[in-house]
Amino acid sequence: MFLVFTVHDDSASLSAVRKLLADFPGLTRSVSFRAPSDELIGIVGVGSRLWDQVFPDSRPTSLHPFEEIRGDQYTAVSTPGDLLFHLRADHIDLCFELAAHLSSRLDGHAEVVDEVHGFKYFDERDLLGFVDGTENPEGDDARKAVTVGAEDPDFLGGSYVIVQKYLHDMTAWNSLSTEGQERVIGRTKVDNIEMSDDVKPSNSHIALNDISDDDGNDLSILRENMPFGSIGDRDFGTYFIGYAKDPGITEQMLRNMFLGNPIGNYDRILDFSAATTGSLYFVPSVEFLSSL
Repeated sequence: MFLVFTVHDDSASLSAVRKLLADFPGLTRSVSFRAPSDELIGIVGVGSRLWDQVFPDSRPTSLHPFEEIRGDQYTAVSTPGDLLFHLRADHIDLCFELAAHLSSRLDGHAEVVDEVHGFKYFDERDLLGFVDGTENPEGDDARKAVTVGAEDPDFLGGSYVIVQKYLHDMTAWNSLSTEGQERVIGRTKVDNIEMSDDVKPSNSHIALNDISDDDGNDLSILRENMPFGSIGDRDFGTYFIGYAKDPGITEQMLRNMFLGNPIGNYDRILDFSAATTGSLYFVPSVEFLSSL
């Protein structure tokens, strides 16, 4: 489950949020204790506006509002968000129980502006039919990719996260042949093999999301994307959620997608997927939350 709240500006609401942040690790443990084998994980992110109100004396170095990226064809919109809750478990009941406690604690102090219930779709595929997250770093590489280190010592162990809700035009997508879909993504559909560089289109999703620093070192983020959908509303999409020690890495990927690299060579997946939300948060460490 993904929950985004906007928080009221009055002192009582800000006090309630600070108290909830302090209690969040304990609340998660209490719900998890009822079914420990279901591996409930609770993550909270704080947006730039709220951070300055709740913690005016210090601030993560790279925390800022998500900035709209307007390309010639498509836009990565920026939408309101003060608190992000990312809840994961083997079964949705634990996520729902924790979400209910969070909502109760914030009643009268904050409003839910976005709520998405994701689900596992076959063998880690999105609703476009492709495996999602193949290039995620693992183990120590993942921790290094997402964890703030000595560059910002007051916020060691924290992370940054950007979320976007994409809605897919499934009619247009399904009108493509399998080969046409593969050229959009840059990977084969059935066996999940990345195309070679001499075959992969320069405007494919994978080509534009493969970035490196000035020394040629690959720059990685950790994606925890989930598919979601509503049959009656005909809403089908992917909830993008990308964790990184530096949000600039994710933002560069998004600039490549929406502006193009070179400019104008935008990500072909945007012809079929529209970003309807966009926000950025700092994820404090458990140690930081417990210190409150």
